[in-house]
Formats: sequence, C-alpha cells, structure tokens
Amino acid sequence: MKITFLGAARQVTGSCYYLEAGGLKILVDCGLYQERPFLERNWDPFPVPASEIDLLLLTHAHLDHSGLIPKIVREGFSGSILATAATADIVSIALMDSAHIQEEDAAFKRKRHAKEGRRGPHPEVPLYTTEDVERTLPLVREVRYGESLALNRSVSAVFQDAGHILGSAMIEVTVREAGVSDRRFVFSGDIGQWGKPFVNDPSLFDRADYVVMESTYGDRVHEDPAAVSVLLAEAVRRVAGAGGNLVIPTFAIERAQELMFHFSRLVREGGVPRLPFFLDSPMAREVTEAFARHPEVLDRESRKLMEGGRNPFEFPGLKIVRTIEESKAINDVKGSAVIMAGSGMCTGGRIKHHLFRNIGRPESTVLFVGYQARQTLGRKILEGESPVRIHGRELPVRARIDKINGFSAHADKNALDRWLDGFRTPPRRLFVAHGDEDVALGFAARVREGRGWNVQVPEYRDTVTLD
Repeated sequence: MKITFLGAARQVTGSCYYLEAGGLKILVDCGLYQERPFLERNWDPFPVPASEIDLLLLTHAHLDHSGLIPKIVREGFSGSILATAATADIVSIALMDSAHIQEEDAAFKRKRHAKEGRRGPHPEVPLYTTEDVERTLPLVREVRYGESLALNRSVSAVFQDAGHILGSAMIEVTVREAGVSDRRFVFSGDIGQWGKPFVNDPSLFDRADYVVMESTYGDRVHEDPAAVSVLLAEAVRRVAGAGGNLVIPTFAIERAQELMFHFSRLVREGGVPRLPFFLDSPMAREVTEAFARHPEVLDRESRKLMEGGRNPFEFPGLKIVRTIEESKAINDVKGSAVIMAGSGMCTGGRIKHHLFRNIGRPESTVLFVGYQARQTLGRKILEGESPVRIHGRELPVRARIDKINGFSAHADKNALDRWLDGFRTPPRRLFVAHGDEDVALGFAARVREGRGWNVQVPEYRDTVTLD
C-alpha cells in the first residue's frame, strides 16, 4: 500500500492524494492550484498516467479539490468519479463555470497582449474547455452518506458528512488483504465548523490506521460567529456614509449563500440602510438554486426556513446579476452599493473588474470573508501590498481593506482539535496537509507534542509506503 501526495502538500490548494491499495489506483480529489508560485503545476502533465487511475473519490465541489478533473479526463482518465448527489450537482456547475472563465480569460489575455505587443508568462489558451467538462460529467456516480461502497473485492469506501459545504464529505476507505488485518484510511477533506448555517456538524471517527487531515486554520481561532452580522452591518453602514461601495470577493459555493442569509436578516430587521445588493456571479446563482434541490442535506434550521416559505436568499434590494451587460451596468449605479462577486481569492472572474473600479477609492471598502491563499491577488491586497496588478495595470490601493474570519467554512484550531478528539486510539500515522507550510508544520508539532501521535507533513510528490 502506498500513498502519494500530489497536491495540498505544505500548501492550501491543489488537493490530490493518490492511493495504491488492494489492487486499485485511487485518486482522492483532483484540485486546481490557485497560489501563484504553483500555477504552472496546473499546466504540467499529470504526475501519474491518467489512463491508469481506476477511480476518483471527490470530497466536495470547491475547485481546489475538483478543478483539474477535466484536465485528467482529457489526458485519458475514464474511471468513475464518486461523489454525493449534492456535490455531483454543484461540481457540474463549478467545472462548467471554471471552463467558461478560463476561456474568457484566455481570450482577454490574447486581446490585451496583442494590443500591448507582447506575450504573457502563461499560455493564452484555456487550461480546459467546456467540451472537456462535457466529457467529464457522465463519469460522475452519485453516492449516499453512510453507504458502504464495494470498490472491488478488497477495497470499500464510505462517505460521511464533513459539515463544510453542501454535499461535502469525509471519505473512509477500508482495505482488506489476505494475511493482514484490515487497514482503514480517513481523508478529512475540508473539515467544517460546528453550528454553521445550512450544513450539519462535521462527522467524527473513533478509529483509523491512517488519516490525511486538512490544517488550513490550524494556527488560529475564528471570531465568534455571532459577531458576523454585527461586523457586516458596520461595513455596510460605513460605505453608505462615505458614499463608496462594499466589494466582497465571494466564493460561489456556500459563502455567497451565507452572505445572503445574513444580509437578508439585516435588511428585514432594519440593521442596514436600504442599498442595492448585487450578487454578480452566474455560478453563485446556480449554486443557490442547487440548495433548493437538496433539502435532504440541509441542517434542521435551514429546512425549517425553506418549508415555512422564508427563502433566506431573497430580500428587498437584492439583484442577482446574470449577464455581462448587467455586470457592467453596476458601474453606473449612483451612490453606494454592496457588490458580491467571484472569484473568492480574486484570481479571476468578475471580481477583478469591480476591484479595478474600486481599489483606488478611499470611500470604498474591500471586505474579505474567506481564506486567501498565499501569492493570490486577494492575499496581496489583504497583506497591504500596493500597488497591485489588475488587468495589466498597476493600481494603488486606497480603499479600506477589512476581513471577517467568522464566515469560514473551515474548522479553526480548536475545532480541528475537537475533530481529533473523536479518535479513541491514535492512528498509525497522521498526515497533515492542506495548509500553508508554516501552519501545517506548527499544527503537526502541536499534535505530536500534545498527543504523542506519529505525525508527518508530506511534501509535494512524496510517496509513503504503508505498513
């Protein structure tokens, strides 16, 4: 048995783990790299022959876990992609949106570079196309939480609720080989927080031999979730008073819906002034519609709201933007507005156009409500870099830059500890992944010293032979 770490190893994005066990070659996730130093990996040939991979187990639909799947399909992967029904629904939206964005960005770069008489550092072609996504989606096979799936005679898998986003899963893989006792693997995916809107609490496990665990926020504690609405209201009132815009880089999956949930309550209760609110993300619109299609995985509070006819995604002043023309028309709005747009790390999409218009305005605020991976445009802005390069121009940052951590769909340090407390006996090995290098190393050291566990922090393309 061997496991190879093909992404999210001493970094956050690009989640991908290659498990060779029980006669199968299995990928767990196949994510897009979003940190600038690692972008070239997206374009490199996949590290193992795609045609030799038997199965792909998908924890959830975020692109840093799913965004390279069409590329490996183009390179020859033809096995089944196992995912929950909600993930299957949302990943079809996410991958098609990703392909559209890459096609649009490639066309925009070609046009700009032709005008400037130069070539950029990255190819002026899309990483994959909508046709590649259309070849990918028929491979997806839906599974249910808690269902034991026989992958072959020796290997089975069970998907459990991760409490991260709609349909997200932790995956338990059991390998049975002659002459040895069963070996149980747990892949945490992204571990959610307890008590979040829409989703159930994360699942716990009492035992495993090998655990691959995320560590995104392994070095910090989130703000009290109860403070989120207060901080949002303050931000809206501030820009309304200054005459600027509140620009929120927004992840289309879960974060957009949670923002609307809070804004809906604030508007209806009079906690914020009546302003136009724009959700400028076609993907977020489609994902929001997917929430209504999957009430079976919503938490009790959200189901009750839906059943009572109180749609948390509708409120006075909200306009869900559909076309490019409607997006451009936001620039003509007089007075203040709240603009939510993707991508969440400002690496592409319509948010870059709104930043281009607002980043130099002292009266505007850019509010981050999600994780910003290192070397992304969002992280540079958050850390105070000025000027920043947007659409080929160096722009001074004069807008106010704020952040609310309580939104995160990731477990913080305390919640990660709570998840580890579920194990009654230590695993043979705990692999800490999906975190910036210093964060992952620090979290691993704390677990090693505090619990006495065998903890490793693998590097990219490390292969570990298991007992």
